[in-house]
Amino acid sequence: MLFSLSLILIIGFTLSGIFNRIKLPGILGMLITGIILGPFVLDLISPDILNISSDLREIALIVILARAGLSLDIKDLKKVGRPAILMCFIPATSELIAILLFAPIFFNISYLEAAIMGAVLAAVSPAVVVPRMLKVMESGYGKDKSVPQLILAGASVDDIYVIVLFTAFIGMYQGKGFSAFSLATVPISIIVGLLTGIISGNLLVWIFRKLHIRDTIKILIVISTAFLFVTLETAIKPYVPMSGLLAVMALGGTILKQYEILAERLASKFSKIWVGAEILLFVLVGASVDIRYATGAGLKAIILIAVALIFRVCGVYVSLLKTKLTKQEKLFCSISYLPKATVQAAIGSIPISTGVRAGNIILTVAVLAILITAPIGAIGIDLTYKRFLTKT
Repeated sequence: MLFSLSLILIIGFTLSGIFNRIKLPGILGMLITGIILGPFVLDLISPDILNISSDLREIALIVILARAGLSLDIKDLKKVGRPAILMCFIPATSELIAILLFAPIFFNISYLEAAIMGAVLAAVSPAVVVPRMLKVMESGYGKDKSVPQLILAGASVDDIYVIVLFTAFIGMYQGKGFSAFSLATVPISIIVGLLTGIISGNLLVWIFRKLHIRDTIKILIVISTAFLFVTLETAIKPYVPMSGLLAVMALGGTILKQYEILAERLASKFSKIWVGAEILLFVLVGASVDIRYATGAGLKAIILIAVALIFRVCGVYVSLLKTKLTKQEKLFCSISYLPKATVQAAIGSIPISTGVRAGNIILTVAVLAILITAPIGAIGIDLTYKRFLTKT
């Protein structure tokens, strides 16, 4: 395991640095590191690490979402209003509709299998989007119209919505039928997650004000609380739906609202933790990508992904109708909603394990979507935010 970790860190940081030098996103180097070291190429990552890969990726995601919460001012979200809510659902729904229309034509699969494929593909990657939006916010771009905050909020809920749909479609395929309650779990999980994070955030602020604790200990307490949210989500899932990751963001946002000075100090420390967490996250995402599926995907899969992204961009523009955003700001939002990585790596292989006939095709398209959209989205955000957004 130690040898594998050393390879992940040394090669990951090296390739990331090389890509940054040539003006490309470092995550591209990390993804390539994972693909090369992973079980489908050189097989140099220990099975002990691969067995807990999903847990390690979730820990890294918790770190960046907690960091995002500590920078996400509630006043900015209130200022955004309606578009933030629409961005949670309309772009993903638009992409799902595109897959539903065209996948049966391209691959001769059923509409239900196409719906499962659409649910796998439709989620935006918070792991790619969130750290970049934090960078945009810290550099002062888009602040006047809260553009990065809008994208942060939408991308966080987008995943919940898509995963609920994915679970519902898998249930239908296995003969369990479609329940209207499964859709009702989306707003319930959002509300329960927000309430859990807000209540816990207020409690932690009260404790931190009463007791003198080093900031390092406070960071560990916040991370431990975030782990409890994710564990609680799994424990109460049969009874009450809850979004643990949304609770993590709400926790950070509450600390910012109630204790701004502390939030700034904690955010700084989370940024340092993210340096290591980011390497683990993207290298392990790359390791989960079976490159053999991508090489055999063919032109049809690429065209399908391109068509789905066009529908997604249209969904973003519909969400932003009647807003004060300029054409360039809307285009930036569209680019920011392109990257796919974490969700596709997590659920792309589930259709195969649950006996979906088109499972191999679904996994192939999911892998190809990661390889195409993660670099394009990351490069697009990095290249355009200074040009398309106003600095204040």
